[in-house]
Amino acid sequence: MRVIAKRTIRQFWEKHPTSENALKSWYQAVVKAEWKNFQDLKGTFRATDYVGNERYVFDIKGNMIRIVAKIDFEFQWLFVRFIGTRADYDKMNKKIGAESV
Repeated sequence: MRVIAKRTIRQFWEKHPTSENALKSWYQAVVKAEWKNFQDLKGTFRATDYVGNERYVFDIKGNMIRIVAKIDFEFQWLFVRFIGTRADYDKMNKKIGAESV
């Protein structure tokens, strides 16, 4: 799987150093993945939800960090649309709704 926006992930862990190891592990698992569908993804990351419009919410580091990503299984790419703390996600979700991310 090709990850688009790794810089966004790196910038987050630079602001939140305690998240670095968890995010690096997530990134490495995604890069190695060859998911064909949501079931395959759930086999790697059980704590992931589909929120519509090809967007998935990953719970990272015991649900302390959320990543919202758009995934194209056919072309094998994942685009990070949002990364933040759970509180950041909850604020964003209240403001614009999960389907808009």
